[in-house]
Amino acid sequence: MTKEFQKNYLKFTAFVVGSFAPIFFLGTMLATSEPARWSLDLLSLPLDGVQNYDAPTTRFLSALTGGFLLGWGVCIWCLQAWVYDKAPNEVRKAVLAGLVAWFCLDSAGSYTSGNVSNVFFNVLVLLIASGTLWKPIQTDN
Repeated sequence: MTKEFQKNYLKFTAFVVGSFAPIFFLGTMLATSEPARWSLDLLSLPLDGVQNYDAPTTRFLSALTGGFLLGWGVCIWCLQAWVYDKAPNEVRKAVLAGLVAWFCLDSAGSYTSGNVSNVFFNVLVLLIASGTLWKPIQTDN
């Protein structure tokens, strides 16, 4: 695997993480909350319509979630753009550590809140977002 391939994969990872942000931003307003509501319904199978965005606190939490996800995606993008060429394995490890930390806490919270099905979705997202990051690349140094 080349440095260039892994650097491009980091762009993909940034997109995967950040792509959830607009969905949760839309959840901040009742009129546009359906994509976020449906996402939560899917992640907490079965699709039964129990998840809703009626409570203002849910919409506020959706705003926070969207903001964190956008910021994290932008951070990954900036790491690949501004730091990767200087320290590719360090960037790889930092992004991977963030993904693993998210996976562990999100999965534990999903389990303890009774939304075990989300743990399986988390495994899928972790595998997609981390992709080539598990394998160190050989540097010329």
